[in-house]
Amino acid sequence: MKRLYVGNIPYSSTEDDLRGFFEQAGLQVSNVTLIRDRMTGNPKGFGFVETNSDDDARIAIEKLNGQNFMGPNLIVNEARPPRDFGGGGGRGRGGRDSGGSHRERY
Repeated sequence: MKRLYVGNIPYSSTEDDLRGFFEQAGLQVSNVTLIRDRMTGNPKGFGFVETNSDDDARIAIEKLNGQNFMGPNLIVNEARPPRDFGGGGGRGRGGRDSGGSHRERY
């Protein structure tokens, strides 16, 4: 299975609209996810499509990248793996307890 990033998606479109667009191009789609704002639920204009094979993913990029979809031209490319922000948190270097330089704010 291959995951594709799809950008420039119109806010009015649905997962079913996007799935249909990919399937009309002869591709087998296993999942479609449109990304929404967590607070408002409004679409963010991008999402992910999972294809059943690497070949379908390659064909999707070749056929659909730059194609008109309900107005704008889509951006279709291979999705990057999620970024690992690491654990912890904290203040990093230069804080009071690290021995680094630190300016007091008054």
